[in-house]
Amino acid sequence: PLGARSSGGRGGAGGVPGGRGCCTATSAPPGTPLSPSGHGEKAPGAPGEGTFGRCYQVTEVTSGRLYAAKVIPRARLAAAGTGDRVERELELQRRLRHRHIVRLHGHFTDRGHLCLLLELCSRGSLAGVLRARGRLTEPEVRFYLRQLLSGLRYLHGLGLVHRDLKLSNFLLTERMRVKIADLGLARRAAPPGRRWGALCGTPSHLAPEVLERRGHAGPADIWALGCALYTALTGHAPFEARHRQELYRRIRSARYPLPPQLSPGARALIALMLHPDPAARPSPAGLLSHPFLTQGFTPRTLPPCACHSVPIFVGQEPLCRILRGLWGCGCVPTPPQST
Repeated sequence: PLGARSSGGRGGAGGVPGGRGCCTATSAPPGTPLSPSGHGEKAPGAPGEGTFGRCYQVTEVTSGRLYAAKVIPRARLAAAGTGDRVERELELQRRLRHRHIVRLHGHFTDRGHLCLLLELCSRGSLAGVLRARGRLTEPEVRFYLRQLLSGLRYLHGLGLVHRDLKLSNFLLTERMRVKIADLGLARRAAPPGRRWGALCGTPSHLAPEVLERRGHAGPADIWALGCALYTALTGHAPFEARHRQELYRRIRSARYPLPPQLSPGARALIALMLHPDPAARPSPAGLLSHPFLTQGFTPRTLPPCACHSVPIFVGQEPLCRILRGLWGCGCVPTPPQST
């Protein structure tokens, strides 16, 4: 489906070594189909289906490097707004270099498709983790949130607003680092005296000022990230309703239940991020100094098993990593192999 040819034009294979004819679609292991988010959640029997096209795992022939390929039919690019969104994603993401933002390595075209070559995040999305787990522990949330705020601080520092922050756009690498993905709705913040009044993003994560067409600036990203934080800790969104208008009414009221299992620090952080006044919401840098992130236990790493089960920690290390080390030095008998 990729055509395996670089456009050779503007952008071309953009930084992907090998140039023309450098990539082939693989199957799982060679050829693992990807999820709609485009990074590693397996869709049985078919490539991942996204909003604009399909996603594949591809291999660069000359080096063996793996990428995520978002393949978009040209016919869809002609649809109203779709071409502009993809062009915006290309223009913005090709310039971004941050360890917690999914990197665009290049793009190429054939007669019928545009292909974006993206950094492969093989562990899937935090939305997938939540589906498997139900909810996350506070140490895990601190681990992920610090990284996401670092990436968001970088974007806001460049004058960019993401406009669609949610768990399905937070992707995990092989080493369990989280990265912000999908800049299709991102744009530069409005200059002083102007505001972008478009209603875009995920309905349940829209800030009150966005619903009131007062502009989508940095504080609206903080609100959306607060919704994602709440969802990760509780297993459900702070604002839910069967009908869109009722959902928007609840968002405007800024009232949501706080489950008793949340710590005081988590409650305080959520209250700041979901403050109805955008001016009262802290910046990413301000949030990084919040007591929830500075005073609670945060692991240095997370094991891959955290994608489907609750990790157990001893000190700063996951228990499974400690046991592997003990098994390796002979201090603990190696567990029997299953037959």
